[in-house]
Amino acid sequence: MTCAMSELSSEETAANQGPTAIYRVDPLLDPRWKRFSETHPLAAVFHSVPWLEALRRTYGYKPVVLTTSAPNDVLANGLVFCRISSWITGRRFVSLPFSDHCDVLASSPAEQDCLLLALGALLREEDAKYAEIRPLHSTPAGQTGFHPGQDFLLHTIDLRRPAEDLFHSFHKDSIQRKIRRSEREGVTVEQGRSEAVLDKFYGLFLMTRRRHQLPPPPRIWFRNLIATLGDHLRIAVAAKAGRPIAAIVTLRFRDTVVYKYGASDPRFHALGGMHALFWRAIQDAQLAGLSFMDLGRSDVSDEGLVTFKDRWGSSRSRVQYFRNSLHGDSATGTTRGGQAARKVFSVMPLRLLGVAGRLLYKHVG
Repeated sequence: MTCAMSELSSEETAANQGPTAIYRVDPLLDPRWKRFSETHPLAAVFHSVPWLEALRRTYGYKPVVLTTSAPNDVLANGLVFCRISSWITGRRFVSLPFSDHCDVLASSPAEQDCLLLALGALLREEDAKYAEIRPLHSTPAGQTGFHPGQDFLLHTIDLRRPAEDLFHSFHKDSIQRKIRRSEREGVTVEQGRSEAVLDKFYGLFLMTRRRHQLPPPPRIWFRNLIATLGDHLRIAVAAKAGRPIAAIVTLRFRDTVVYKYGASDPRFHALGGMHALFWRAIQDAQLAGLSFMDLGRSDVSDEGLVTFKDRWGSSRSRVQYFRNSLHGDSATGTTRGGQAARKVFSVMPLRLLGVAGRLLYKHVG
């Protein structure tokens, strides 16, 4: 495939009249994207219209799809990204913000690289800071201008085994024993999407983010996810004697349940609340006939989290992010300003931490 981009066009018009034309599509308005993202073998929940709509409603990010398919053709490929314009972090393109992974949906490496060249052309046209992609299954060619950035680990549990066999694949002491401990302690699990359940989750979430020295996504983000994903999202809260002690948010897409957010009260970790929630999510996914549980990305340096996920009988893979930067900007590291901010977040009252999340999170992307 020959791909020589000179300029990019307005939505649904050709970028050039050369061998391969590139078109821009609004995935929230063009019904082809919904059909395509629901059927492409590499698509994940992060490609879906509900996820993109939640990003738009919460942060004002406008999603764009680059494709070689003409307006009246069935979509054959697509690279979805969001423009982020921030006076703090600059203007950039991310595929996709707050998403663990997001493959370019193409049928060949040449097709993928053609779309990446088009994204690079748009990057230069708009003089943005950088473009970032987060593929799970592919690596861009060097001539596309995309180079390795941050990398993470992704854990996946194969659910296509009898529940008993799956349970015995868990680490005997760290996982099996904790699940049984939660049962002995009478830990209960409540599931739903009501405002009351969200309140319980978010209260724990604020505590957890402070512990991790980070601001939280705003509460409206979770409300918008509930509104757009509907019954494909589930909040589960573990409680002891009516007191919330742990909570998770999972998303369902095709044959996969995705663990996206978790929170807990460290004073009750010994009761196994988080273990009870994971085991319940696994059992529910099996009952629903799902095949996999995506445990989400983990920072390679977070040994505790990586070990916790390893012990669920999971398999791990590496997720390599890639960047095309006009200004020599490599993968972000921890700056002095960032270190100072983390110290502030670690002691901030929970209510103020929530305010900080509302003000700052849209700049993170």
